[in-house]
Amino acid sequence: MSSLDTDFNELMEQVRHGREFGHASFEPIFYLVFRPEQILAVKRHLPAWKSRLGNEGWNVHTFSVAEEVNEVLSQARMRKLWLAADQRNPLDWKKTNASLANAVANGALQERLEAKLTELEGTPSSILLVTDLEALHPYMRIGVIEGQLQGRFHVPTVFLYPGVRTGKTRLKFLGFYPEDGNYRSVHVGG
Repeated sequence: MSSLDTDFNELMEQVRHGREFGHASFEPIFYLVFRPEQILAVKRHLPAWKSRLGNEGWNVHTFSVAEEVNEVLSQARMRKLWLAADQRNPLDWKKTNASLANAVANGALQERLEAKLTELEGTPSSILLVTDLEALHPYMRIGVIEGQLQGRFHVPTVFLYPGVRTGKTRLKFLGFYPEDGNYRSVHVGG
């Protein structure tokens, strides 16, 4: 059995048993932390994990950060202006990334995740897998969204987090961002 499968099994045991009193909150937020070089392996494992969860009686839902970021950017009012500016100066990545980061970090992505959580609230045996967190780079980190949604997590929510665990609650997104200890969740792996 791979270490990813072992970590996933441990994570699901945590989900089934719920949160410990020692954690900062009692919301059912969990992180499966894996090394950034394992991103493709996690994507390969995901269909089997979802199938297994379904066989165990879970009502599995996914929220792909990559798909949602793509929708936010493709529906942005500034899109035509961005495309024109990019044609004028296609190598100005700093300016381009700053504009795109504003569109992603202005709350649109958070609203989409909150809508998904609201949709699942009260649905028996639901679990939400939040995938493709690497699509947040270089715009933001998921901890910002998690913090803003405090009190909104009513179904077990598992973030598939590419990064490095540096302590019980400290994570380094993609292994190179500064470590962040502002997570209120259970971390497995990493």
